[in-house]
Amino acid sequence: MKILALNWQDLKNPMSGGAEVHLEELLRRIAAKGHSVTLFCSNYKGGLPEERIEGIRIIRAGNRYNFNLVAPFHIRKLVAAEKFDLFLEDINKIPFYSPLYQNLPTLVVVPHLFSTTVFQEINFVLGSYIYLAELPLTVVYRKIPFCVISQSTADDMVDRGIRRENLSVIHCGIDADLYNNGKNYEKYDYPSVLYLGRIKKYKSVQHLISAFDLVRQEIPRARLAIVGAGDYLPELEKHADDLGLADTVEFPGFVSPEKKVEYMCRSHVMILPSLKEGWGLTNIEANSCGTTVVAANTPGLRDSVKNDYSGLLYEYGNIEQLAGQIKSLLTDDARRQKLEQGAIEWAARFNWDDAAENFLELCLKVADKR
Repeated sequence: MKILALNWQDLKNPMSGGAEVHLEELLRRIAAKGHSVTLFCSNYKGGLPEERIEGIRIIRAGNRYNFNLVAPFHIRKLVAAEKFDLFLEDINKIPFYSPLYQNLPTLVVVPHLFSTTVFQEINFVLGSYIYLAELPLTVVYRKIPFCVISQSTADDMVDRGIRRENLSVIHCGIDADLYNNGKNYEKYDYPSVLYLGRIKKYKSVQHLISAFDLVRQEIPRARLAIVGAGDYLPELEKHADDLGLADTVEFPGFVSPEKKVEYMCRSHVMILPSLKEGWGLTNIEANSCGTTVVAANTPGLRDSVKNDYSGLLYEYGNIEQLAGQIKSLLTDDARRQKLEQGAIEWAARFNWDDAAENFLELCLKVADKR
C-alpha cells in the first residue's frame, strides 16, 4: 500500500507536540511492514525540503503560518505524479478540507478539535478565524471515515454531526522501553509535584501554581517543577513570583527524553490541569514510570486517567479541590503507593505496536473501498 499523509508539522519541527508523536509512531511501524509512506508537512527554519526518517519520506513546504494555503497545490501535484492508495489527513489545528482537492480513499485522524477552547489560548480575532474554519467540517467530511484517539473526541465529533459509524477509536500507545516503569530511579527526598508538557494558556498550568501555593502552606518542604517550553512561560514565572514561590517552583524548560523520564519517575505526583486534550499522553507516560497523576475531569484527560486507580480527577478550575488532592497524595504514602501500582498496570494496556496494528487494519479497510 502506498500512503500519502498530510499533517501540519513533523516530529523534527521545534513546534511539534503530541499529535506529531501519535501520527509518526503509527506511520513508522506501517513503513517497517513494507508499506510506502510519504508525509507532507510545513517546513521550519533549518528544515530540509525533503528527507527520509525511519522509513518515512518527509516532504516540507511553506511554514506554520501559511501551510494550509500552500498544501492544496502541493497535494494535487503529488497525487497527479504518483499512484497513492490512501490519503491520511491529520486535523491538528485548522482542517485542510482535502476532499475538496483530492479524490483518493481518505482517512482523517483527529487528536481533538479546539472548538470554543481556542478562545482560552489566543485573541478573539485569530480565535474566531480558527473557530469558524472548523464549522464546515461536518459538511465536507460527511462521508469520510475518522480515526480518533479517545471516546471524548468521538463524542465531540458526534455532537458536531459526524455519524458514529464513521468513527473508530484507537488509543495512543507509549514507548515502554523508554519509560521503564520507574525502576531505575527513587523518588525525590522532598515532596515533589510535576507538570510536564507544552506551556500554553489553555493547559491552565496557572491553576496548578495557585493550588501549589495552598499546598505549601501545609507542606512547606514541597517543590514544584514545571517542565516544558511555550509562549505562556513568562506569565507562569510572573505568577509564581507574585505568590512568593520563586524559590520553590522551578522552570527547567525543554528537556531531553532521558531527563523527562527522570522527572516523571522521581516526582511523587504529576498534574495535568488542561481545559481539553485529545487523550493526555503524558498521563500514561507518567503512569508507566510508576507515578500517579491528578488531572482535570475534562475531555481527553478523563479517558487517559482511570479515576482512583491510576490517578485522580478533579473539577476543572477548582483550585481548592486540586490542592486537596495533591496534599492527600503527598501525605498519605499508602494511598499514593496503591495508585502507583494501579498506574503501572493501567499503562501496560497501551503500546504503539498494538495501536499501529489496529490503525493499519483500518487503513487497509478504507483503501479497499476504492
